[in-house]
Amino acid sequence: MTPRRTARELLPEAVSQVIDEFRSSFDLDLHLWLPREDEVPFHLFPPDHGEGEPRPDSLLLAIPTRSGSELTLELRGDYDDRGATTANVLRTTLEHLYEAAEEIRFFTYEVSERYEEINLLYSIAETLGSLLQLKDAARLILAEVCDVMGARRGSLWVHEADRDHLKLVASVGDRGLMGPIEIGDATAVTSQVFRDGRSLILTADRMSGNGEGGVPAGPIGDSVLSVPIRFTPPTGQARTVGVINLIGRRGGGRFNASDQKLLAAIASQVGSALENHRLMRESVEQERVSREMELAHDLQMKLLPEVGSFDPERVAARVQPAESVGGDFYHLFRLPEGRFGVMIGDVSSHGFPAALIMALALSAATIYASQLESPEAVLSEMGAALQDELESTEMYLTLFYGVLDPEKEELVYANAGHPHAFMVRGDGSQERLSARNLPMGIVPGDDYEAVRVPWTPGRDLLLLFTDGLSDTLFAASRMAAEGRVVKLVTRLRDQPAHQIVEELFELDGGGDSLEADDRTAVVLRL
Repeated sequence: MTPRRTARELLPEAVSQVIDEFRSSFDLDLHLWLPREDEVPFHLFPPDHGEGEPRPDSLLLAIPTRSGSELTLELRGDYDDRGATTANVLRTTLEHLYEAAEEIRFFTYEVSERYEEINLLYSIAETLGSLLQLKDAARLILAEVCDVMGARRGSLWVHEADRDHLKLVASVGDRGLMGPIEIGDATAVTSQVFRDGRSLILTADRMSGNGEGGVPAGPIGDSVLSVPIRFTPPTGQARTVGVINLIGRRGGGRFNASDQKLLAAIASQVGSALENHRLMRESVEQERVSREMELAHDLQMKLLPEVGSFDPERVAARVQPAESVGGDFYHLFRLPEGRFGVMIGDVSSHGFPAALIMALALSAATIYASQLESPEAVLSEMGAALQDELESTEMYLTLFYGVLDPEKEELVYANAGHPHAFMVRGDGSQERLSARNLPMGIVPGDDYEAVRVPWTPGRDLLLLFTDGLSDTLFAASRMAAEGRVVKLVTRLRDQPAHQIVEELFELDGGGDSLEADDRTAVVLRL
């Protein structure tokens, strides 16, 4: 919409020059008037003539203009046919001059308007490319948009997928709804624009009293422009990520298609920035989680006894969680009278829940193994201590705890559902140390049973591992996979304990295996 014109604007310099040339060349008394309804006509030419009005005996010629104003060309005094003809030629010339002047004025205004819009788009691109926080950038953008487009209020809403509503990120100008707005709200224009992905230009009366989301938009007839913020990825379909609203114009009037086009271009830039912000935020969050997982892994590994404090020729152990943390663990105890305690546990899951049970089990084992002599008593106290946690997490724990007594040349053990416990004799024979009780957490208050088996110090080898170690092997069955582990240890039974553990963890899965699980192995020859 072009601005209103003043009376002086109706006499461009080119028009004044042409009239003056005709006047002097043909010796004509020429005047130009601007008729005014219910008022005395305004005298445009000559500019210093003063007030008055056309004379009754003058030749009056109407000059239409594109702006809607109709000027009057007056030829005064005694004139002949030649003078009248010349005046008509001047009238036609002035009509074309005014048409050209109007076009120049129009295009000048359009260039000025486009310059403001281009400058706005450039400014927004710079703002979005800066290191500002999203809220700060959105507020600056809205302030510039409202200034250029003459809006009383601007608001920018972003979709939060986890809560499925629109959150107000920034607003400027008149106070309005602060949100959030539900996506399914049938009364909210913002929700409708987000759902449909199409812009709307409305007035308050057509909105049934509802503005951004269930609040009055402003005075009746106030104009509202609502545009979806869309993001188009390099591949795939475009999606709506938010909405920009402009409510009310400072100078009155309605938003138009040109305003809508400009705001849509701005929304496209904002959409890309929102997506980049989301990806950056996710990246930072992933880095934070990754770092926390590394710290959790390091902490869990430090909870395990340091095998470096034992003779690696005779004692070796390793835990390798499937994730950063897991539910497998081992424990080693130097007990009175030269006895040696060894424990292995496998929580029925992996990740953080299993790691919590693992940490509690290690703590309980440290306490009760130092207080109680018999393995069955240790397991009984541990079961009581872990009962509530196992029930609340709906997990269970397979647990083997054995005590090697060199003086009595025997191994006394209690086994709560742990299947992978073997004695490999010096002659190469193997003996499974079978479970006599269910896994801990299956039957609360279970009475654990102890088993005694002979043990030849320096020759017999104790092998403990979790199913994660054997299940990663390619075999016809779990029993066959377990057999591969026992067979390898039997073949290497005379090698140092640490070398046997190394070989166990280097077993090739062959390409097919079950889902990855925590892996643990303990080898002792005392």
